[in-house]
Amino acid sequence: MRKASFLLPLLPFVVAACPSRDATVDIPMPKPLPTLSPSANPQGTSDGPTGLSPEEESALDKSVSPCENFYGYACGGWNKAVRIPDDEDKWMRSFSTIREKNEELLRTVLESFSRGEPAHALGREVTFKEAQALGDFYASCMDEKGIEDRGMAPLAAQLQEIDGIKDKVGLADVLGKMHARGMTPVFAVGQQQDFKDATKVIGAIEQAGLGMPEREYYTKTDADSVKLRDKYKEHVRRMLLLSNPKAKTPMVDAETVLKIEGMLAAVSMSHEDRREPKKIYHLMTADDVAKELPAFAWDRYRKELGAQQLTTYNVAQPAFMKTATELLAGRVSIPEWKVYLRWHLVRALSAALPTRFVDEAFQWQHSLKGTAKLAPRWKRCVRAVDGEMGEALGRAFVTLTLGEEGKAKVKELIFEVEAAMGTELDKLAWMDGDTKGRARAKLSQIKNKVAFPDTWRSYDGLKIERGHHLENMQAGESFEIKRQLAKVGKPVDRGEWQMTPPQVNAYYEASLNEMVFPAGILQVPFFGAAQNTATNFGAIGMVMGHELTHGFDDKGRKFDGDGNLTDWWTQSAGSEFEKRASCVVDQYSGYSVLGDPKAKVNGVLTEGENIADLGGVRLAFAALEAHRAARPEPQIGSVTPEQRFFLGFAQGWCGAYRPEAMMHQIATNTHSPPEYRVNGPLSNLPEFHKAFGCTDTAKMVKKDRCEIW
Repeated sequence: MRKASFLLPLLPFVVAACPSRDATVDIPMPKPLPTLSPSANPQGTSDGPTGLSPEEESALDKSVSPCENFYGYACGGWNKAVRIPDDEDKWMRSFSTIREKNEELLRTVLESFSRGEPAHALGREVTFKEAQALGDFYASCMDEKGIEDRGMAPLAAQLQEIDGIKDKVGLADVLGKMHARGMTPVFAVGQQQDFKDATKVIGAIEQAGLGMPEREYYTKTDADSVKLRDKYKEHVRRMLLLSNPKAKTPMVDAETVLKIEGMLAAVSMSHEDRREPKKIYHLMTADDVAKELPAFAWDRYRKELGAQQLTTYNVAQPAFMKTATELLAGRVSIPEWKVYLRWHLVRALSAALPTRFVDEAFQWQHSLKGTAKLAPRWKRCVRAVDGEMGEALGRAFVTLTLGEEGKAKVKELIFEVEAAMGTELDKLAWMDGDTKGRARAKLSQIKNKVAFPDTWRSYDGLKIERGHHLENMQAGESFEIKRQLAKVGKPVDRGEWQMTPPQVNAYYEASLNEMVFPAGILQVPFFGAAQNTATNFGAIGMVMGHELTHGFDDKGRKFDGDGNLTDWWTQSAGSEFEKRASCVVDQYSGYSVLGDPKAKVNGVLTEGENIADLGGVRLAFAALEAHRAARPEPQIGSVTPEQRFFLGFAQGWCGAYRPEAMMHQIATNTHSPPEYRVNGPLSNLPEFHKAFGCTDTAKMVKKDRCEIW
């Protein structure tokens, strides 16, 4: 299974939200930023008296006090001026603008490859053996007329497979085929490192099969949830009717889909519980699975999946799988399963079908997240190619963009943040010596991956055919599923990346004890080789500290330096951590969005990310102070290095969300909205209070501070 980052959509790390603009609050005028004497600023500045760039300066709202609402101060000017593009549900000053630039470059690359030409940028040229496949993939996606002319023909054989199901054995056959093509009706199968032995790759079975984001979308009974479910049912009805205009009972069929998905949702484990590694680790042999879940034809299923070699699985949610296999064995009729599988086939491939399917799928996204307009086709095609052949496309991206000098500076920053973690560990009064020793050992074992893989992934065996977009999409998915399943029983590949180089993101992986920073995020405003040192520490340094803290957050701390799930903390240290972590949960559970006191941030769901944000800012600031002590730099302008650090951090999170997207965010995402990703950590940080001269009564000064790392 493809893994998401600990950090996003985003990012990813990238989830953002704008504060309510409807509320009126009396806010004290800000304290002026300190002004230096001329002798203190020998270099002067080309960016005006503050030393900030015009872009940084314009993002500010100086009518807001930094000690009352630092997010409003740092981002208020940007938020007032920004307009969310019609094809986006949110827009971030950093993530979104960098992604836009990256995708424009990838478009140029793919258009060149589609013409059979080398890609050019910055005086460089790039081509390689996958270039033709990339170009053919992109050209096929862009061929809207060809897709329209072919209509439903590319799906005919798969629809016939579903229509031909006669019994539960045939149902297992078709389910195996769909999973082998990258779809996940009912449940999902893939591979993972064994939580208890990180040297092993084992099979993995987990809950899936829903068309809406989470189980709560099926179970909540408030008026808005009921209204959204009704829109979803109508969406299912229209999609099924598009796939079969002669259907006699499309509304009954839509109700069947909702019934089956509702049954699966009722036994699905909550997002909060899935954050607890011990709750999602249940090792079983293939024989155990067949014995514990006997109501399903596992042998036939594995044959069609192409996974006969899987002998050991982690069954992440046994209770879910017990119910799911009982439903497959007869609690749901074969005709009902045919409707459900037809829906999930069309749903999964709607983006590669004619315009009527694309438009209907977009209407559901509009209902879910409020996006006003479908993204232009070139963007959708760039993202499709990145999704299926990301490392090949990323190879062109880094060749055209990344300099070795910048990569070296990024690595230096990471080492400085890691050194700060070591220093902070030594200072922790609440952690006993034994646990500190093991924490230092884990810290010393962390591996760092920067910009792009040392060895590029091979796409040998992936067949891409010009003019066959849907088949190319399925070929990419099938190739990846086969590649993932082939890992089982082999040594763990510790060089592999789980993100493509152009992605504006980063992640920490507990089972590998590694941090990964793709080239896509290593750009201004997060990082620039010529960017102010304090800004770099505040922006990308905080991301580094965030990922590093994930190794020691409520989830990551349960894995040791080798990546094994084990209790390496003493009881006293573990209890103290949990008490301090509960402070963070309580703090964020008190935040609400869109001016609605009932629209609360989920402090339990976002616990790990909030701990990482708090640790990330603290570690990055400590690293900056150590850096300045060793390598003093003259101050430029009236903004002090400390203030510049906190502005660099905050302005990386300036963001605006549509109301629907914000509600989706707090319901499903492990990251808090941007306002609280800024104000939450800083309200706990005495260094921030000192930098801006905040009094003890200021809103940005939390009375009972949360402190962990």
